[in-house]
Amino acid sequence: GSDSRSELVVLAILCFTLCKCDLSGLWRNELGSLMEINKVNDAGEFSGKYLTAVTATSNCIHSSPLKGAQHDRTQRSQPTFGFTVNWEKFSNSTTVFVGQCFVGDKGKETLKTMWLLREEVGSPGDGWRATRWVTGHRLARSEGWPC
Repeated sequence: GSDSRSELVVLAILCFTLCKCDLSGLWRNELGSLMEINKVNDAGEFSGKYLTAVTATSNCIHSSPLKGAQHDRTQRSQPTFGFTVNWEKFSNSTTVFVGQCFVGDKGKETLKTMWLLREEVGSPGDGWRATRWVTGHRLARSEGWPC
């Protein structure tokens, strides 16, 4: 009846004010890559590191720095964001990610992103093979870094 509707409205209002997605912390994608985002500052800027589980190079994989920004989360509970990862320690490429942070059932946070990777090539004519992209990329909260 109307009591259960009232409870749902109260829960929705509480969730809107309390269920704000927080990018800070450790995230893992479905392929096992890990990303750590440090505290997001008041301007929405953040930094961190990304440890990919997937690479097109045979070089040893190292964690790589990331820098990004998100919309003001005091105004939005599920903000959009973007960040860049520089793979300089083991590859000659850079990846940009764009996405949105979602709060689902029971306050579970998920990042839905897409990314675009650009690899260095020797000439403009080689540009056709220098860019890769993925849509539908998903990251979920993770417990910790591997040993």
